[in-house]
Amino acid sequence: MIFTLHVDIKRRLLYLIIGIAVFVIAYYIGTASDMTNYLSEADNLRQEFNENVRHIDRNGIFSNNLGISLRMFIPVIGIGYGISTGFSTGFMSMAIAESSPLLNNLTPFSDLIKPFGFMEIVAYGLAISRSGILAYQFVKKKPWKEYVIPSVIEIGIVTMILLIAATIEWNTITGIVGPHHHLP
Repeated sequence: MIFTLHVDIKRRLLYLIIGIAVFVIAYYIGTASDMTNYLSEADNLRQEFNENVRHIDRNGIFSNNLGISLRMFIPVIGIGYGISTGFSTGFMSMAIAESSPLLNNLTPFSDLIKPFGFMEIVAYGLAISRSGILAYQFVKKKPWKEYVIPSVIEIGIVTMILLIAATIEWNTITGIVGPHHHLP
């Protein structure tokens, strides 16, 4: 029993790493996209982002990220949604950086290495990998107890990770620019 649990944990960690890699690769592809055709739109994206951030708080950050991650738990579809979210997040990060001289020198992964960014990619990787596991278990027609309980537990873990990440992100934002100011 202990050996089986140990093997299952190692396998689950491997799937988590694969889920994280899927999101990070999609994010990187988004950051590497050619911005020359979108430079005028990049400033509009930055302004829209500033407007959205101006009216958001910790709960808004949390509910946004939780909604995104819950969609990633859907078997098969969640993998595609995770890839799409990673790409669009990377694209948006670079569009904002390209349109702002203060952010222009940041690396594509600067958002991901912040504590809250790292926590978010772990949560998204967990959700993406569970999507793949669920798809496999449905195809193999495993009994529902074999996938429902672990899925509910992982949804709880993702929820806690994202709540902590949102608190850190909100404290970072309010510490840098104050609660009612805009970012560069």
